[in-house]
Amino acid sequence: MELFDLFDRDRKPMGELMERGTPVPKDRFRQVVHIVIFNKEGKMLIQQRQSFKKLWPNKWDISVGGSVISGEKSYQGAERELFEEIGVKYDLSNTRPSFTANFEGGFDDFYILNLDLDIDSLILQEEEVQNAKWADYDEIKKLKQNDEFIDYHNGVIELLFSLKNIKYGFIND
Repeated sequence: MELFDLFDRDRKPMGELMERGTPVPKDRFRQVVHIVIFNKEGKMLIQQRQSFKKLWPNKWDISVGGSVISGEKSYQGAERELFEEIGVKYDLSNTRPSFTANFEGGFDDFYILNLDLDIDSLILQEEEVQNAKWADYDEIKKLKQNDEFIDYHNGVIELLFSLKNIKYGFIND
């Protein structure tokens, strides 16, 4: 049983918990994280969800994502999810999310990393991920058009690609 901390609309902890699979109470919010990895070629690491997943089976998704569990800070949940889903250890303790998207039941922190990872060295979590590959913007757009990619708003995918080289407000050359 996974438990999530609940927050108010200003992201202040409420000292309340909710159990995975239950609805988020009114006027309460939980935390979700996504880690988006780009390589030197500017391609995004995408993963294919397992066929037996309740939500979006067999669909391609951005690099890593999941819920922040009770007691974790956002960056800790991101580190855990990164290791659990693809076997990558990365220290995010001094990293703030690139941006946060609000959704009806919570806050979704997006961390953007520039890492050249070897696909064959990834350790895919059998319960979550069946495949991984590098994809450019046009390939992801095509997967979305064919209903093979989770239906993120097109603007989110565009934003991720536009932010891939920005770090701490400066453009890296």
